[in-house]
Amino acid sequence: MAEEGVRLNKFIAEAGIASRRAADRLIEDGHVTLNGRPAVLGDKVLPEDTVCVDGNPIKRETGTAVILAFNKPRGLECTSDHGNEDNVIDFINYPKRIFTIGRLDKESEGLLLLTNDGDLTNKIMRSRYGHEKEYVVSLDRDVTPEFIKGMASGVPIEEGVVTRKCKVFMEDPRTIRIILKQGLNRQIRKMCAYFGYGVVRLVRVRVMNIELGNLKSGRYRDISKKEREELMGILDKSTLAEKDN
Repeated sequence: MAEEGVRLNKFIAEAGIASRRAADRLIEDGHVTLNGRPAVLGDKVLPEDTVCVDGNPIKRETGTAVILAFNKPRGLECTSDHGNEDNVIDFINYPKRIFTIGRLDKESEGLLLLTNDGDLTNKIMRSRYGHEKEYVVSLDRDVTPEFIKGMASGVPIEEGVVTRKCKVFMEDPRTIRIILKQGLNRQIRKMCAYFGYGVVRLVRVRVMNIELGNLKSGRYRDISKKEREELMGILDKSTLAEKDN
């Protein structure tokens, strides 16, 4: 840590509590203290300082960040709220504090990444970096060429919100594969609904270079050394695109 200190939100992220953006919200909402006083945005932390979140002292994680690939079953929720019996963190029961990188809604399944590195979460989650996420989607009726073209061209899913152009391929008469570079709430379901299609099953099969592969439902694995190196290389080269709608 440099003598002038590290920004408080970065310290909280590196402690595995939350991303920098979420750490800012914790600070604004009064959950964070620095040496016993209420913290404020922009505070910096020195080696001898004490930072607490909700009264609990925290410290920065050391060593290599945890990055897990998990095959989320349908029915689990991407929350760390222990009051929710379907929360994914209790289901995994990992020995270190971890949190999800992004979300999959309760009805969706497939690849979910988890980590204890808040900075990593921020870099992967920000849709403006244009990181790819790939899904296989089963539908309630046959796919048409017009549907494929419409999905790929950008879809108005809410007032004033049109999805980015994306890649869409037909897998079989009622199944598509879709590659997105953004992550709006329930985006694929809303896109399909715009064209009158219902989603029967939605499975995420890839996030950037990390693939679901043959990982069984409800199981997790540490990403490999090769996957980690490739991931970090992609993140190092990432640049911001235009803002989403």
